[in-house]
Amino acid sequence: MKITPFQGGSRLMAVAGAVAVAGLALTALGAAFDPRRALWAYLVAFTYWVGIAVAALILLMALHAANARWPVAVRRMLEVIPLSSALFLVLFVPLLLGAKQLFPWAGHQELAGEAARAMEHRKAWLNVPFFVVRAAFYFAVWIGFSHAFHRWSVAQDESGAPGLTLKAHRLGAGGLPLLALTLTFAAFDWWMSLTPQFYSTIFGVYYFAGSFVSAIAVLIIAAAWGRREGVFGGALTLAHFHSLGKLLLAFVAFWAYIAFSQFLLIWIANIPEEVPWYAIRNRGGWMPVGVFLALFHFVVPFFVLLSRQIKREPERLQWVAGWILVAHFVDVYWVVMPHLSPEAPHPHFTDLTALVGVGAAAVAFTVWRLRGRSAVPVGDPYLEESLRYDPQ
Repeated sequence: MKITPFQGGSRLMAVAGAVAVAGLALTALGAAFDPRRALWAYLVAFTYWVGIAVAALILLMALHAANARWPVAVRRMLEVIPLSSALFLVLFVPLLLGAKQLFPWAGHQELAGEAARAMEHRKAWLNVPFFVVRAAFYFAVWIGFSHAFHRWSVAQDESGAPGLTLKAHRLGAGGLPLLALTLTFAAFDWWMSLTPQFYSTIFGVYYFAGSFVSAIAVLIIAAAWGRREGVFGGALTLAHFHSLGKLLLAFVAFWAYIAFSQFLLIWIANIPEEVPWYAIRNRGGWMPVGVFLALFHFVVPFFVLLSRQIKREPERLQWVAGWILVAHFVDVYWVVMPHLSPEAPHPHFTDLTALVGVGAAAVAFTVWRLRGRSAVPVGDPYLEESLRYDPQ
């Protein structure tokens, strides 16, 4: 087996780049006619994709912390995907410029009653300057961690130094708590603060759960594409896809557990500040969306992924992974959009253009960062063990 530096992907990168430009341009055009609606669509798209990038980094660090050896052959993809956090820092600018159109605490909207009292209580946290500082810190952590892991892995391709693996293991274990906190508080800032009087202590975990299962889905799709294109030089086996499929199954169940736990705790507590958040989503036009999520974000993929045969067939498994990505987008839409239209969903063309534009930009950026490097960490001391991986 010969693994050479990846020089392909030029067509994919060009197509993704063109789609990104078109999608973002159409979203900007929509903003010219209805800036508030376009900003909400952009918020959905941005939080959807950045969550996946950060969740991929969490998965990478968790694998390092556990000293997992079987996924070494596919780990380079996990190292490259989080590098897009640098791109997301740039893509975050429209949300900063439109903060007053999105967040009621930013000063554009008049608050009254419980919302006004909640805002008064939380104004030390919910103010634009501190919001910007926190976002800068989140991105600094994400960019710093992702570049450290990628730099060490690429350097190890040349040197084969086992000490770099040890450094990655230490940072993976030591940095996970900080990474978890940044994603949690990003969920508080970008999602939960859309309703200042609402709070949930596991809201960050809910954001993580959906993003994490989607990050696994993206990894499966990327691995299936790379295997088909010969990117991995035969390094990936059906056993690797089987284990990735088992991870996908586990975290589909984990998402359902967190989603139900949050709903159950709020329903039992029956606190006036919390109940309206679910009341809006459990009636009118939003109720069918919640039913859709229960069925197609959990029940259907859960039972499909119980099949051992599907998990060992990359072409079929990637379709399940693709469906998970669709369901997760519906989940993000269900979380965000009722703040704008509480009666029912009102789709707008910018929902699609923003999603495709931001996602295509991330794909183009990721392929660009992968080019010129081996798609497999050839210097890792555990690569041979990963290549022989075949649990029965």
